[in-house]
Amino acid sequence: MGLFGLFSKDKKQKLDEGLSKTKETFLSKLARTVVGKSKVDADVLDELEEVLISSDVGVATTIKIIDRIEARVAKEKYINADELQTILRDEIASLLEENNTSDAQFELPVHPEGQPHVIMVVGVNGVGKTTTIGKLANQFKQMNKSVILGAADTFRAAAVDQLIIWSERVGVPIIQQGMNADPASVAFDTLQAAKSRGADVAIIDTAGRLHNKVNLMNELGKIKRVMDKVIPGAPHEILLVLDGSTGQNAFEQAKQFSLATDINALAITKLDGTAKGGVVIGISDQMKIPVKYIGVGEGINDLQAFHKKAFVNSLFGE
Repeated sequence: MGLFGLFSKDKKQKLDEGLSKTKETFLSKLARTVVGKSKVDADVLDELEEVLISSDVGVATTIKIIDRIEARVAKEKYINADELQTILRDEIASLLEENNTSDAQFELPVHPEGQPHVIMVVGVNGVGKTTTIGKLANQFKQMNKSVILGAADTFRAAAVDQLIIWSERVGVPIIQQGMNADPASVAFDTLQAAKSRGADVAIIDTAGRLHNKVNLMNELGKIKRVMDKVIPGAPHEILLVLDGSTGQNAFEQAKQFSLATDINALAITKLDGTAKGGVVIGISDQMKIPVKYIGVGEGINDLQAFHKKAFVNSLFGE
């Protein structure tokens, strides 16, 4: 198991702090739902539905949760309103488990000798994409893995400059050709450098937004084809970064990017600054793409591997 595989006490504390706004808002709404009620009835379930939707769990996932609770109430005949929090916790935990994804680790799969693990990072501008890349590089470096970054978001000078700053801060090399360079060319050079230097990981930044979806799809497709020529099968991971504080907008972005490219991992950032952490539940349920990382603070070590049980425990309290 990797260095970050174990969910330490410090990481738990940071997760609790990062989800505190979501927890306080969510549990206070839940408490108001059952106050003065002796049993879970239709009125309570209607109010619970409003609580979940207003917590950015999403309509489709909320309906699924309510249906499950209704089934339990019907089966068990009588459920005290005080039990509602426990039942809701169980159903959310079950929902996350059913996505058939293991808890994430900062670990790397084994590739043929001399081939790095290649991660292509996508997401709209402003979601914390470049910062996530920097923090991810830092985690791998702490595991004594050699990392190389590729600045293929060449449509904004600030994106290249920001990634250079992160490469210096973490102490990892970067391949960049400045603004307006061909992104596929940058990706090609990055993978060539990663192979020649024997790097363990290559992380490629890409443009956050081009002028339309077709243009985005074409650009990402070109980058992927070029990388596959250098390292067959690359990129091994296409990581979509989403801003958790945008709630359901994050879910819409996930849907749009899933149409543009083959996303197989998600990172949800900025959960520490919002009460909309319920979006993690909805996105995980609806997209069926594993949430691998969550951002719970601004510090360099505040990108955590997503652990389903730890997330639910933190949301509801131990």
